[in-house]
Amino acid sequence: MRDFLFYNRKNIKLINIMKIAIVSDTHGNFNNFKRVIYFLNKENIKIILHCGDIGSYDFLKESLSNFKGKFFGVLGNMDSDFKFDIEKYQKPPFILVKEDIYEIDIDKKKIAFTHFKDVAEKLAETQKYDLVFYGHTHKPWEEKIQNCRLVNPGNVCGVFYKPTFAIYDTENDKLELKILEKI
Repeated sequence: MRDFLFYNRKNIKLINIMKIAIVSDTHGNFNNFKRVIYFLNKENIKIILHCGDIGSYDFLKESLSNFKGKFFGVLGNMDSDFKFDIEKYQKPPFILVKEDIYEIDIDKKKIAFTHFKDVAEKLAETQKYDLVFYGHTHKPWEEKIQNCRLVNPGNVCGVFYKPTFAIYDTENDKLELKILEKI
């Protein structure tokens, strides 16, 4: 598995974040993603987990130019042209992108995220994680596999379904779907 790293190469362990945003399938929709970023900044949410089909790195860099937090993402099936120059992008915003699976601990929650549902289901079945997130289908969805919550936050681009994303509060284990037109 190949890691794409910008800003810092250390293994990330984040403590006491409280609220995180889960997004997927932005497909380069700058206007919708900027609305999400505006909401996150307003709500002081400092972490984005992106479940793939981002768009281009230039789209990501421009979209996150005013984001006051950290971005962690995986690539999706539509990210084959995701190219970057690691020397050029060593400055904030903090961006870390992995190829297909991302594992992270946030506020004592073990989280994995990926693009495809079948991969996410296999991750959830291992029972190593509290939450597993995925994208690809564009449809918001939540289910439990034993003690693991398996969640699709929908899509930001607004294709097939309304544009949505999710906010997860680690303190009270609450997951909330946000419909972009209502924020």
